[in-house]
This record gives sequence, C-alpha cells and structure tokens, in this order.
Amino acid sequence: MSSYGVVQEMALSTKREPSTSDTKATLPLSGILVVSCEQAIAGPFCTRQLADLGARVIKIERPGKGDFNRDHDQRVQGLCSHFVWTNRSKESLALDLKQRKDLNALKKIVSKADVFVQNLAPGATERMGLGYATLKTKHPQLIVCDISGYGSTGPYRNKKAYDLLIQAESGFLSVTGSPGQPAKSGISIADISAGTAAFNNILAAIIQRGKTGKGCRLDVSMLESMAEWMTFPMYYASDGAPPPAMSGAEHASIYPYGPFQTGEDGTVMLGMQNEREWVIFCNDVLDKPDLAEDERFANTSLRSSNRKELRAMIEEVFSVYSADKVLDKLQNAGIANAKVNDMAGLWAHPQLKARDRWTEVNTPNGLVPALKPAGTAEGVAVRMDPIPAVGEHNEAIFAEFGIER
Repeated sequence: MSSYGVVQEMALSTKREPSTSDTKATLPLSGILVVSCEQAIAGPFCTRQLADLGARVIKIERPGKGDFNRDHDQRVQGLCSHFVWTNRSKESLALDLKQRKDLNALKKIVSKADVFVQNLAPGATERMGLGYATLKTKHPQLIVCDISGYGSTGPYRNKKAYDLLIQAESGFLSVTGSPGQPAKSGISIADISAGTAAFNNILAAIIQRGKTGKGCRLDVSMLESMAEWMTFPMYYASDGAPPPAMSGAEHASIYPYGPFQTGEDGTVMLGMQNEREWVIFCNDVLDKPDLAEDERFANTSLRSSNRKELRAMIEEVFSVYSADKVLDKLQNAGIANAKVNDMAGLWAHPQLKARDRWTEVNTPNGLVPALKPAGTAEGVAVRMDPIPAVGEHNEAIFAEFGIER
C-alpha cells in the first residue's frame, strides 16, 4: 500500500472531528462572513486559513469550470492537489460576473459581509463597481483585502504576476540553486507569502474594527510579501557587498550545514551554529579530535571557505554508516540533524502520526486525508469541512440572501 493509502486508512480509522455546527461555534472567527472573488493560490490560501478559524467563506467561482486552479492536475482522486489544499470549509457560489443579474447578486451578498477578498486581474473589481473607493462609502464597516502581484500603485501596478515571475522579480532565484543553475522553489512560495500576509492583516483589521467600528482596505502585494522574506539576503548584500552565494542545499555562510552523503546511497542533513558544537562533532561523531584544532577549520568562516576539503573528510567517515546510523550518532551528540525526506516519507512521518495531525475531509469525489491546521490552540476543535463542487451552494445562498433567480 502507498504512503498515501496508509495515511488515508489511518485517518479514516480515527475518530471524526466534531460536526460543522459544533466546531464553528467555538472557533475565534465564528460569525465572520468572508466573500472572496479568488483564484489560484494566494487568495484561496488566505481565506482557507480564515475558514479554519471558523469564518464563513463564500467563494465566488465561474459557472461550469469554476476556479481555474481546479484543473491543474487530477492527483487527488481526480481532483487538483492545489485546490484540495486551499479550498476546504468553503461554500461555492457560481456567478457570471459579466451578467448584471449575477453581479448585482454579488453586491447584495458583499453588503452583508465582514470581509471582501479578491485576487483577480488588476482593475477587475473597480470595473465591476466593487473597488474599495465605492464599497467604503456604502459599507464603512467592510474590510476589503486586495491581493495583487505588485500593488495598486506604482509603475508595475498593471503587470500580470504569477508565482514564478515574482520569485524572479523578488531576487529569490538569485540566491536559490547552485552557481550557474538558479532554481525556483518547489512550492508556490510567492503565493504563500502573499496569502499569509493577507491572512495576518485581515486578523489585525478585524481586531481594529472591534475597537473603532470601521473597516479598511488592505493592499497586499506578492512582491512586497516576498521582499519581506528576502530581507536577510538584502541586508547581507547592503552597501554594495556581495550577495549570498548560491549554495544548493547547503548554507551559504555556515559550515558544516547542509546535506552529506552516507553509506548505502543515503543522505542526511546536519547543522551546527557555534564552535562548541564543532568540537563535539569532531570528537563524538567523526572521532577525529585533531580536526577541531586544524587551522583550516578554526571558525565557521574558514570552514565555509574550505568546505570542499572538509566535505570530503566528513563523507569519508559517514561512508561506512547507513543514514539512520549517522542520524543516531548526530542526535546522541546533540548535533542538529534531519532526514532528507521525499513525499512518501512526509506522508508517513512518525512525528505527524504521534501528534495526531491527520484527519480527513470530504470532497465531491469522496474522503481524502488532510493535515489539521498547524498551531491550533489547545482544547479547540479544528474545522475540517468539505471541499465544495462548483456552485454547490448556489440555491441555499440565493434563498438566504433573498436573491431571485
């Protein structure tokens, strides 16, 4: 059985989370209505986290196909892996916003909302009469969160932006990969950074509204979100200094810190941050106490400069051990270490199992395993409601809001 199958069997055998009504009522955002014209990752990741905390999220989708991110792959029982990840616990309302009737329906629902989120093309909501300048006069309590590639002002405001393009524009590709071989992140890091920034700022805006009674506009830029995450390498290269060197999976300036080959084609990650750990590593892991006195490796800067020679010495020792044995030696010596896992290893990770991090969510194609939200307050039930089909909630929402069809 695959690792996915093992986790699915484990999730299905565990006790289900409390029912939707029981769970949402106890969560911190219970009673908050979020309406979202969202697509791709940044907007949906933001609103899914709001839904995790109990907010009611009405996701606006195109009739028929819905969010284009539903179709990027079919790896989760015929559903898209990105979509399954970012869209649980939402209601899907399919509207053709080019039709006046549907646009008016959206405006009526937004008038009742606490938060309006959108990450459509630049200027789209303004053309529909759903820009903040219009909304704030009619609904001063409304929190509007606009997510875009570059923000609503400045020379780049009308540029289209996708995750990989922002990885390039933000300088991320200049510090990631190996010399001459820049590498993108294996996940949508620019989208995730923007979605996280939007989520954090919406929470702050809800708290602020509780004090003032007034809503606000949040202008979240993917570039600015990534620039925040890139501040360390920017400072490192300040005043014309050389930027961090591309170093693959190694640390650019601390050594030994990165992957090392062991016997049986295994790989381990290790890292040390100070000279005390370096001495322990030489004595207890490598069994080479003289190496701690070698002038070539007297401090982390020298070890980094002479990493090629030091790597050869370390891997010569490691070559007679399996990866698991090296990890045991590192752990016993108090040296930070990690297994180089693949996706199968993460599905089966013993720490996730031991901490009861797996449950399941329902989808239009049946139950699938899912990780519970990280960092949930102790004693608070998590919300893991279904992933909706396109337009699944149209009839109920129209009836609730008194919208005639």
